[in-house]
Amino acid sequence: MGSNNEKPRILSIQNLIIKFKLRGQVLTAIRNISLDLYKGESLAIVGESGSGKSVLVKSIMGLLDKNGFIDQGQILYKDYDLAQFNTEKDWLRIRGKEIAMVTQDPMTSLNPLKTVGKQIEECVVLHQGLKGKEAYERTLKLLRDVGIGDVEKRYKQYPHEFSGGMRQRIVIAIAVACNPKILICDEPTTALDVTIQAQILQLLKNLQEMYGLTTIYITHDLGVVAKVADRIAVMYAGDIIEIGKTHEVFFDGKHPYTWALLSSLPQLGSKGEELYSIKGTPPNLFNEIKGDAFAPRNPYALNIDFVERPPFFKVTETHFAKTWLLHADAPKVVPPQSLQAFFEEGRRYAHE
Repeated sequence: MGSNNEKPRILSIQNLIIKFKLRGQVLTAIRNISLDLYKGESLAIVGESGSGKSVLVKSIMGLLDKNGFIDQGQILYKDYDLAQFNTEKDWLRIRGKEIAMVTQDPMTSLNPLKTVGKQIEECVVLHQGLKGKEAYERTLKLLRDVGIGDVEKRYKQYPHEFSGGMRQRIVIAIAVACNPKILICDEPTTALDVTIQAQILQLLKNLQEMYGLTTIYITHDLGVVAKVADRIAVMYAGDIIEIGKTHEVFFDGKHPYTWALLSSLPQLGSKGEELYSIKGTPPNLFNEIKGDAFAPRNPYALNIDFVERPPFFKVTETHFAKTWLLHADAPKVVPPQSLQAFFEEGRRYAHE
């Protein structure tokens, strides 16, 4: 969903349903999602914790927990339907060399007993077929590419000798060393302070251009992705409820949940007032959800929102939202006051 005519499609998720068996019950974590990813783009998937973002990307990597399974749908990549893969041997053709992942906690991704140089070099040998001096030189280049200085010395050091931001750079170098076509970044800056966050995001943006990567960012923070994403998909309760180019979602968002996420941005707060927070809690995914999952928390909900799930309504060729407010017969509803000035400013900026 969400057309992008300029670039070829590299991955297509169609009608995907993912379930988990927990204590004799079945939880539906992904509720019939369709999503296309285009070559060379940067797509951000945003939503609150528990919205299904990480489950979605783990299904692309074959990393679902043992109690999770794909109940329906396809994940099409090249000539493969990844939803049909069920052995580790199948996934080894894809994981790393085609699709790689950067996680939010670098310490769980790195081996504390091996030097960082050796950990990167293993990937270079395995995925790029280089050996000896060539593999070593390639490893040093990767260290430089991710912004690490004094590379010969750093090659010989262990993870504990690096700061959190530097460790995240090493994890990124390992992912890029696999020569993937798609790089998934799952909350890559959550554990880092704000100044380091900005550096890591800029680094990922630079690497995307340098290596011709297609990137997927997973985050709960809309503000983080504004500078790096070409498109944004907003997730809620296991469903994509809005998708569009970054400026469309940011400055012309249509779903009340998107409005709520934007209203939570610190820069929209007023001095001396509490920051906005979304009232209520997400639905229980053990239960069947009727209508729009956000309806019980939505101050703009219509009666139909509690009865029938909305389809995607087309806003532009690249912008779609699942909200009955876009139906021709719906009453006219405007975004919250705090967002109207933000939208206006953004539209002005986009036209300059």
